Amino acid sequence: MKILQITAPGEAVVLDVPVPRPGPGEVLMRVTAVTTCPQWDLHLAHNEPMFVGHQFHYPYTPGQPGHEATGYVEQVGEGVTDLAPGDRVSAWRDAGHDRWGCYAQYVVHKAENLIRVPDGLPDEALAPVELAMCMGTVFRMLRQMDAIRGRVFGVGGLGPAGLVAVQMAKAEGAQAVIGFDPLGDRRALALQLGAAACFDPTKEIPECPSRPEPPALHVAVDCVGTKAAVESLMDRTQDVVAFFGVQREDYTYALRHAGLTLLGYKGHFRESAEYAVGLIREGKLNLAPLITHKLPLERYREALELLEKRQPIKVCFLPWES
Repeated sequence: MKILQITAPGEAVVLDVPVPRPGPGEVLMRVTAVTTCPQWDLHLAHNEPMFVGHQFHYPYTPGQPGHEATGYVEQVGEGVTDLAPGDRVSAWRDAGHDRWGCYAQYVVHKAENLIRVPDGLPDEALAPVELAMCMGTVFRMLRQMDAIRGRVFGVGGLGPAGLVAVQMAKAEGAQAVIGFDPLGDRRALALQLGAAACFDPTKEIPECPSRPEPPALHVAVDCVGTKAAVESLMDRTQDVVAFFGVQREDYTYALRHAGLTLLGYKGHFRESAEYAVGLIREGKLNLAPLITHKLPLERYREALELLEKRQPIKVCFLPWES
C-alpha cells in the first residue's frame, strides 16, 4: 500500500509498504479521503513546535500528521463487536502521532476512535469529522451555558474551524453570526454558509465597536489564537469568548473586560463527535465546502505550497489516485 512519510522539513516521500493488520480492539480502515490540518502540516514543514515544550523529530511517523480521514472498515481485530467490514466510518480522534497516520491507503485505528457516518454523502463532507468534533466540544459547553440561542455570535478567523463554527452557531439558533477574517474569499464563503455579515478585522468596523463602546457581540469563539486576534475579539464581545485557536502567548484580561467570561477548550470527546455527526445527518453542517483542492498523496509538496499561500481552506488527499 501507499503511505506518505515526511522525511525532513518540507520534504516527503510516498512509501510502498505491506498493509497492516489490526490487533485486538483495532480496525483496519480503507482510507478514501484524508484532509490536511494546516496547523500540523505547516508547522512540520517549518520545524516549528506546535505547542510550548513540543518538538518535531524527522523522519516523522509514516502517515502522520494525517488524522482527518474517512473510509470503510476493511477488517476488524479481536474483540471488536460494534463495527463490521463494509461500515462507512470517519476518524473522530487521533490516537497519537507515534502511530501510523491516515496519509495512506490503509490505516489501523483503535475501534473506539472511529464513528459511523452517513451514506450518500461525498467523502469530502465526511473526512474532516475530527475537526467538527473539536469544535463540537466548544459548542456543547456554550450550549450548556445557554449562551447561543437568540444571541449575536462572533467567529474570529474563517479558516476550516471558523467555517464549522459559523454553521454550528446557526444550527444552535444564534440570532446572527458575524465573522472576522482578513481574506475576502473566506469572508465570502462564510456568508454562503450562513453568516449574516463578515468583516476584515484589520480595518475599522463601526458595526462592531470595541470597548469602551458597548460591544455588539454577545458571545464569540476565537479560531486564530494570536494575542492580537483574541484581544480584539474580547474587546468586541459582551458576555463570553471561547478559545479554540492554539494559544502560544499570554492574553491580557484588562479592566475594560470586567464581566466578560473566558472559556477554555476541554479536549476530545466521543459525545462531541456524535454531536457533529448528528448535525451532518440533519443537514445543518456541511463540511464539503471546506475542501477547495483535491490531490493524490504524491503531490503533498504542492499542497504545502498552496497552504503557504493560504489559497486552500483544506486540501483533500485521495490515496487511491495518482
